[in-house]
Amino acid sequence: MRITFKTFTVHKRFPLKISRGTTAENKNLWIKIESDGIEAWGEASPFSVIKERKIDSEKLEQELTGITPRLEPFHPLQRQEIETVLLDHNIHSSLRAAIDTALYDWLGKKVNLPLWKLWGLKGDRPFSTSVTIGISSPEKAVERIEKWLDFMEVNLLKIKLGSPEGIEADQGMILAIREAMPHLPLTVDANGGWTVQEAIVMSNWLAQHPVKYIEQPLNVGDEDSLSELYQRSPLPIFVDESCFTSEDIIKLSPYIHGINIKLMKAGGLSEVMRMIAIAKACRLKIMYGCYSDSSLANTAMTHLGAYADYLDLDSHLNLVDDPFQGVSLDKGKLMLNHLPGLGIILSR
Repeated sequence: MRITFKTFTVHKRFPLKISRGTTAENKNLWIKIESDGIEAWGEASPFSVIKERKIDSEKLEQELTGITPRLEPFHPLQRQEIETVLLDHNIHSSLRAAIDTALYDWLGKKVNLPLWKLWGLKGDRPFSTSVTIGISSPEKAVERIEKWLDFMEVNLLKIKLGSPEGIEADQGMILAIREAMPHLPLTVDANGGWTVQEAIVMSNWLAQHPVKYIEQPLNVGDEDSLSELYQRSPLPIFVDESCFTSEDIIKLSPYIHGINIKLMKAGGLSEVMRMIAIAKACRLKIMYGCYSDSSLANTAMTHLGAYADYLDLDSHLNLVDDPFQGVSLDKGKLMLNHLPGLGIILSR
């Protein structure tokens, strides 16, 4: 098989501020795999869960250039062997995700079936996704939601908390949103911005306002404190940055209610499916999330939408220059198409 790639930069309609910083644009990689006359696509989005360890597209380009000669002798059907090579060479998870996604895209195109049909899933139905509101002043948070409502129908809001200004600022955002939009259901995501004591206070406070669940309340490295929070929180606890792959689920499962699975963290659709199986065995709720991903990566995850309790696949909706078209939007819900593989075409 032949592997090529190119970079592309996406710009956000609304810059997103979380506890670790603000992003307005991202430089991603578009990876192509060609074999037997079929061209298949995947996407790698640089991301970080620890501010000081952010990887950029240049580093990803170097890794991909170095590993490509070892991968090209394989056929796209040799997915297990390809995954072993990528893991043995410690290739970044977002690159592994792009390659694995492209291999599935190739398979779907080879048999002329969309992935959801190939996997025997019910993909011809709408999947509701949340819309994310970043950390801001109470007034700007309400203004941001109003702009989203002008753009699309919103069925669920995900509010980023963990403000550097403290939990009082977090509470101010929630109060303003609740007053302006009392009918919209909420979830919150602190991105590790709270101490365990702040998380206990906020979980009890948020339960009064009301909120469906709290995502990643504690920082990476503070997982030992999850047991205390689990016992004292009236709200369900989900983890994101603390849970990359299936290996993380078992040790966390006694102290959480759900996990956020992201394609770029997991390292591919193969690992996403392993995470789904283990999470269900542990009776955990499942949500899908994203970074600054385009329609390519978010469509890939939507093909597995039938397994999810919650979808937070809205990053492509916040792009002004998404180069791809795949999953479509209908009344605030994502709809897959019937094209083979991922079902992705170029939009420009």
